[in-house]
Amino acid sequence: MIDKHELCAKIAEIYPDIGTCGIDIDVAYDDENERWVVHLKKNHHRLKTFLEPGDAELCLTGRQCIGLGIEIAQLRDTIERMP
Repeated sequence: MIDKHELCAKIAEIYPDIGTCGIDIDVAYDDENERWVVHLKKNHHRLKTFLEPGDAELCLTGRQCIGLGIEIAQLRDTIERMP
């Protein structure tokens, strides 16, 4: 099982500007959807995205972070464009 703190740390490693630019991040496993959900918060805006099944595991085992990276990049870009 993946540790949520380990997943948060990996996302911060890939995107070091998350958190330092006023974006708060959190991750949790959603049992209903059987996926990891990533929450981003900036000022009063909150967004979330569900990672594709297996993306977190692939990234944390050092095999491939492309899927996870794309999901987080899209979420970050969306929240950055909000007024």
